[in-house]
Amino acid sequence: MESIQQSLKKMPNSKTIMNKFQLLKEEVLADKLVIEFIQANPDIPEMELDRNISRLFEFRNERDNCSVCTSYHTCPNMMKGFQPELFIERSQIQIRYNVCDKKLANDEQKRQQTLIKSLYVPKEILSASFDSLEQDNRSRINAIGKAFEFASTINPGETGKGLYLHGEFGVGKTYIMGAIANVLAKRNISSMLVYTPDFFRELKSGIHDGSYIEKLDLVKSVPVLILDDLGAETMSSWIRDDILGVILQHRMLENLPTLYTSNHDFSLLEEHLSYSQKGGIEQLKAKRIMERIRHFSESIYIEGRNRRGN
Repeated sequence: MESIQQSLKKMPNSKTIMNKFQLLKEEVLADKLVIEFIQANPDIPEMELDRNISRLFEFRNERDNCSVCTSYHTCPNMMKGFQPELFIERSQIQIRYNVCDKKLANDEQKRQQTLIKSLYVPKEILSASFDSLEQDNRSRINAIGKAFEFASTINPGETGKGLYLHGEFGVGKTYIMGAIANVLAKRNISSMLVYTPDFFRELKSGIHDGSYIEKLDLVKSVPVLILDDLGAETMSSWIRDDILGVILQHRMLENLPTLYTSNHDFSLLEEHLSYSQKGGIEQLKAKRIMERIRHFSESIYIEGRNRRGN
């Protein structure tokens, strides 16, 4: 096969084209990485270099892109997230593309996100991190510290104690839970955030065809379960005894930690659980549920301004 240079000589206006080719060749061969490749392979004949100027040009341009790349999402290369590499095969210059570090990091982040499941929880909560949490009062500092310790040390199946964050509306309880879920994902621990009122409502709609059983089993067995806004649901005997009680009993026996957010402290939650839609007060049944919450989670109060809408 003749070189590009030999082909250009046969074309009309070959002198002008040859001059441009020579300039391009000089430019490409002056590239630092191309020089390093040639120095590492000193037996490459001049004709082989001429024949592969376009390949070296491609390599130089793509690597230049890589040198200023800031993220996988802004990668301008022909193959997004891949970095070119020159090599010799059968005495010929070849180019191959390898996955770059930024794509590897992006793929790992996606894999970690698959470890966080959610039901009825806003997307921004799923990207929460401890770095972005404001520590503007003592109760938040304490809660964030406890939350980080939990996320960094918990081993589901071995230690089943969770956290119970309670306080007024909008103080950031759910956001802290999102940060916990992300740290757990980095430790390859699956978690599930569930907005409790909507979850219970959906289970109830699946009673007639039994479809609620599959969802119930999923929540029972996830390594770390986060029940968001417990106490905001409309309580009934069925939800309390056949859903919440079943979930907590299974998780207690399996040493699987459950975390909660609520506007109620333990006393108010017990009172909430004692009501039924029938109008009666069932304190004993409420106490039975509270035994599985009170003794298997640490109660942490959070105060502060309402952060919603800020």
